[in-house]
Amino acid sequence: MDSGQKRLQELGYKQELKRSLSVVSNFALSFAIISILTGVTTTYNTGLTYGGPVSIVYGWIIVSFFTMCIALSMAEICSAYPTSGGLYFWSYSLAGPKWGPFASWITGWFNIFGQWATTTSANFSMAILVQVIILLATGGRDGGYYASKYVVIGFHGIFLLMHGLINNLEIKWVSRLGTLAVIWNCIGVFLITILVLAVAPERRSAKFVFSYFYKDNGSGIGSSLYVFVVGLLMSQYSLIGYDASAHMSEETKSADKNGAYGIVSAVGISVVIGAIYLLGITFIITDVDHVLSLDNDARGYAVAQAFYDAFKMRYGSGGGGIVCLAIVAVAVFLCCMSCVTSNSRMAYAFSRDGAVPLSRLWHKVNKRDIPSNAVWLAVVVSFCMALPFSTHLHTQYLGSSVAFQAMVSIATIGSCISYALPILFRVTIARNSFVPGPFHLGKFLGLVTGWISVVWVALITVLFCLPIVYPVTSKSFNYTPVAVGGVFTFTMTYWLLSARYWFQGPVSNLGSSPLY
Repeated sequence: MDSGQKRLQELGYKQELKRSLSVVSNFALSFAIISILTGVTTTYNTGLTYGGPVSIVYGWIIVSFFTMCIALSMAEICSAYPTSGGLYFWSYSLAGPKWGPFASWITGWFNIFGQWATTTSANFSMAILVQVIILLATGGRDGGYYASKYVVIGFHGIFLLMHGLINNLEIKWVSRLGTLAVIWNCIGVFLITILVLAVAPERRSAKFVFSYFYKDNGSGIGSSLYVFVVGLLMSQYSLIGYDASAHMSEETKSADKNGAYGIVSAVGISVVIGAIYLLGITFIITDVDHVLSLDNDARGYAVAQAFYDAFKMRYGSGGGGIVCLAIVAVAVFLCCMSCVTSNSRMAYAFSRDGAVPLSRLWHKVNKRDIPSNAVWLAVVVSFCMALPFSTHLHTQYLGSSVAFQAMVSIATIGSCISYALPILFRVTIARNSFVPGPFHLGKFLGLVTGWISVVWVALITVLFCLPIVYPVTSKSFNYTPVAVGGVFTFTMTYWLLSARYWFQGPVSNLGSSPLY
């Protein structure tokens, strides 16, 4: 029994999942979900539209700092409570006997909805990327095939089915694919960055990259600060998903140490890799209006158009740009596979404690020690969540629409709220009672990074709910506050009408009594 399994037993759980992941494998799954090639490529339109290079470069620096604060705070708590339940178990333990069940309940539901939304947005983004790759490969705006919204939702469903099948294999195969994702993302970023910079006949100056502010986006927003704030969504969305290291704790060796290392290293390396990739792309954007135009070859997909133009202007063919996009597509696929892995472990743990309807079904483990039913739950929910957004696929790249911004905002806010809640309880209710694990920040630094994290999440929750197009109409309305409010209303109503009478928080599977 290693230190992680011993600590798990102390927390009231027996070992059910196969504990075979190393610290590298644990890190790999979080890194694969963050997936710089996925987040940056699919949301670069947002940063470029709202603020341009200034928003992209300085927004990345600002968001990276606050994200690292969150990651350090989460890692400290993960080291003390290394369970698959992760954040909701942390909230229960830190909020104390009186508030523990409610804290656990609301954290768990925000976390699971945030994860489902992340999987939905990432996988649907891949379907759109494939749509654009096919369009460019068949001629672009000059007669190229642009798949209908029904074909795109079909792509979305097929990819989810593949993720479900892969996640029903033994965990060693998922681990190997996670390691492949690390290698693929790192090599892919450097390869693409070097290629496009070397091939592009024209490159922008450092002055443009570090000082040009793009405001003429037709959004109707007059304030430069407001525009900049909306552009932060690209950076924040690109740096979520590292809670996967916590959800894989019960399958990680010495998880009381390695889970924490997985969280911090995934964020730290992603920040550096992301900065390189962003700078590489931004240096080849010679005409902002052109790459964002819905009339270009990629129908407004800025990164795709930039890659395509770089090779076409040099060689007369955009084939090299299509290859670069194919490299990105593989990274997105591996990201989505890891998202389903993390989703299923969260659903498994939350169901083990009776919080999810039909809990007995979702926390069953098959003969390969895989929560198979929870895997398929993640697949089905992620498919259904994309259906409302698919109606916005007509003749333009979805990344240019308000609907896509809402999808990304929901994933970002839902995840970040679930990150911030246990940190909030750590710096308030458990300020003096928290007992750290092997990884800790010290009393003073732990409180400082904790409060910084909580304040940042509260700020972006408000900012990302603001309208992004004026005047506000039914077509331009940002539905993010409706969706986030819907999750809050659901969890509170369910709690008040039913769950408060029976949900006692995490329940030991060594017996039947609550852990307190």
